[in-house]
Amino acid sequence: MGWRDVVYGAYERRVLKDLPKEALPRHVAVMLDGNRRWARARGAGTASGHQAGADKIEELLEWCRDAGVEYVTLWLLSTDNLRRAEEELAPLLKIIETAVADLADSGNWQLKIVGALDLLPPDTAASLSASAERTKAVDGMTVNVAVGYGGRREIADAVRDLLLARAAAGESIEQIAAELTVEDIAEHLYTKGQPDPDLVIRTSGEQRLGGFLLWQSATSEFYFCEAYWPDFRHVDFLRALRAYAGRHRRFGG
Repeated sequence: MGWRDVVYGAYERRVLKDLPKEALPRHVAVMLDGNRRWARARGAGTASGHQAGADKIEELLEWCRDAGVEYVTLWLLSTDNLRRAEEELAPLLKIIETAVADLADSGNWQLKIVGALDLLPPDTAASLSASAERTKAVDGMTVNVAVGYGGRREIADAVRDLLLARAAAGESIEQIAAELTVEDIAEHLYTKGQPDPDLVIRTSGEQRLGGFLLWQSATSEFYFCEAYWPDFRHVDFLRALRAYAGRHRRFGG
């Protein structure tokens, strides 16, 4: 162990010690960004970056569990990403399928797939659904795996599901419109029944949502980290928690 490791370890322990446990988030959402740029910076192929990103996921979940986080949402693939060239998309989907299956096999997390599964190849959708099904009885942290996810698509799906459910109950469109509330729509989101994310983290230096949890993040705190996702360290996560704990949340006030 070199002197840099010693210094880093000491700093990490100090940050961890100073975190106010009563002010930590229940729900953390993470945009796992920068895999392709990480690979390019190393002169490697795109798939190696996606694989490095997938390999980092369980480590993050362990950090979240140790910090007392109850819900984690991971954005692995957006609806826009589905328009990538087939030579990149096909290996990426297989990497995601394997990563999610490995998370399920660990028995540590209760997985929920969120996104428009109908936009995915049938084999991918079936694999992801089967992995999540195997974790239904797991009494652990809930992990939302966002694949084929877009915030606008989610809201459209929620409204569509609400209208169909109300119409099936015999309500007219006029009655639905007159009585519609924000809470009604929230009950049909992919994350229904869960608290909204307290903290949203995006890696790679980008400072925009890009359509991630548009509805749920209305009062979330945001933390942007310069590191590409495969390089995201425990101390980066702790800094995000520290920044969150130091903010006064006004919830739109």
